[in-house]
Amino acid sequence: MLKKAFLVVSGNAFGSALLLLRNLIVARLVSPDDYGIASTLAISMSIVEMLSYLGLNQLMVVDKDGDDEHFQRAMQGFQVMRGVFSSTVLFLIAYPYANFLGIPDVAWAYQVIAVIPFINGLQHYDNHRMRRHMNFRPAVVTQSVAPLISVILLWPIAMVYSDYRIMLVSLLVQAISSVSLTHIMAKRPYRLAFDMTLMRKATIFGWPLLLNGVMLFGVFNGERLVVGRELGMAQLAVFSMAITLTLTPTLVLAGASQSLFLPKLTAARDDARSFNWLGVAAIEGGLAIGLLLLLGTVMIGGPVVHILLGAKYEAMLPILVPMAVMQAVRVAKSGAATVALAKGRSGNSAVANFFRILSLPVSWYAVVQTGSVFTVLWIAAAAEALGFFVSLRLAAKRTELLLQPLLIPVILFTLACAAAAIDNHLLQPQTGLIANLSWSRWVVAAMIIGGLGSMTALRGYLVRRFT
Repeated sequence: MLKKAFLVVSGNAFGSALLLLRNLIVARLVSPDDYGIASTLAISMSIVEMLSYLGLNQLMVVDKDGDDEHFQRAMQGFQVMRGVFSSTVLFLIAYPYANFLGIPDVAWAYQVIAVIPFINGLQHYDNHRMRRHMNFRPAVVTQSVAPLISVILLWPIAMVYSDYRIMLVSLLVQAISSVSLTHIMAKRPYRLAFDMTLMRKATIFGWPLLLNGVMLFGVFNGERLVVGRELGMAQLAVFSMAITLTLTPTLVLAGASQSLFLPKLTAARDDARSFNWLGVAAIEGGLAIGLLLLLGTVMIGGPVVHILLGAKYEAMLPILVPMAVMQAVRVAKSGAATVALAKGRSGNSAVANFFRILSLPVSWYAVVQTGSVFTVLWIAAAAEALGFFVSLRLAAKRTELLLQPLLIPVILFTLACAAAAIDNHLLQPQTGLIANLSWSRWVVAAMIIGGLGSMTALRGYLVRRFT
C-alpha cells in the first residue's frame, strides 16, 4: 500500500514539476506582457471546467457499478457531452472575456483554446476504472508523460512563435497527448453510451463537487482576473508567476500529507485517543508545509527568482514574501480539512474557502482605489486566516478534536508569518544570496524553526512512520 501511495504522490509531484518547468521556460522565452496573456489562457479553461466538473472520474472509482462496462460507457458518453458543452461555452465567451481583460485582439486565441475541453471529453475512463483495483500506473503515466511531451516540444514551437502562442500550442499538445495516453494505456475498447438514468445519478453525485469547483476557481484565479483587468498583462505576469512559484510546492506537499494521514485517520475514527493524536499531527502537517514555504522564500526566494527568470521578473521580488505568507496560511487549512474528511465531513473546505470568495469584491474595490497588488495580497491573507480559524473550529466541533495541543504551534506560526511580513517591509528580497541573508532573515528563520520544533505530534508521527 505504501509503495502504491508513493507512486501516486511521486507521479503527481513529477507532473506538477513539469508544468512548473513549462511555465518557467515560457516566461523566459516571451515578454511579461505575453506571459500575462498566456496565463489568461489557463484561466479561461478553468472557467468552463468550473461550470461543468461533476467528478465523473471519481464516481468511476467509488461507485459499486464502476467495473460494469455499460456504466463506463455511460460515463464516457457523459464526458463527451460535458466536453462539447464546455467547448461551446468557452467559444461563446471568448470575445466578452477578452474585452473584460482589455485585450480584444487576443479573442481568437480563446476561441482556439476552446477545442481543448472537447479533446479532454474524448478521454478513455479505463485508467480511472483500474484505480479501483489499486492499479495506478496508467493514471500516473498519463499525468507525467503528457506534460513531459509538452515541455520537450517547447523548443520547436519557439522556433515558429515568439509570443503567447507558444503557450497556446503547448496546451493543445498536452491535451492531445493526455487523451491519447488514456487510450494507449486502456484495456477495454472505447465505447460510448448515453443513459439518462446514469447521467442523473452522476449529476446528483457531482453537484457538491461542482459547487466546490466554483469556490476553488475563486481561490486560485479570482485575484488574477482582478489584477489582469485593472493593472494590465505585465503586472498579471508577475502576479501569476509569484502564485505559481509559491502554490505548486504547497499543492504537492498538501497532497502528500493527505495521502499519509487520511487512511490512518479513517481507520482510527472510532478510537478517540488515536484519532485526536493523528488529527493534531495532520493539522501540524499543514502548518509545517506553510512554514517550510515561508522559510525557503525568506532565505533564498530572491536569488532563486533571479536565477530562474532573470532581470525582467525582478518586479516580483517585493510581492514574493507577502504571496508566500498568504499561501502559507492557505495551506495551513488543509490539515483540518483532512481531519474532517476522515469522518465524512467534506463540506469543511468549502466553508473555509468561502471567506476568500467573499473577499474578492473587497480586493477588486481596493485595487481600483490604490492600484496596488500588496492590497490584494493582504486582503486575501486576512480572508485565509479567518478561514483557517473557522476550519479549526469546525473540525473540533464535527470530529470532537481537542485543539489545546495546537495552541503553541498556531501562535508560533502566526508570529512567524508576521515576522516575515515585517522583515519584507524593512528589506525586500535581494537577487544576490549573500546580500539577501541579512541578520533579520536569520531571526525570521529562527522563529520558523521554533514553530516547526513545537509540533510534537507531527514529529512523533513521522518518527513512527519512517523508522
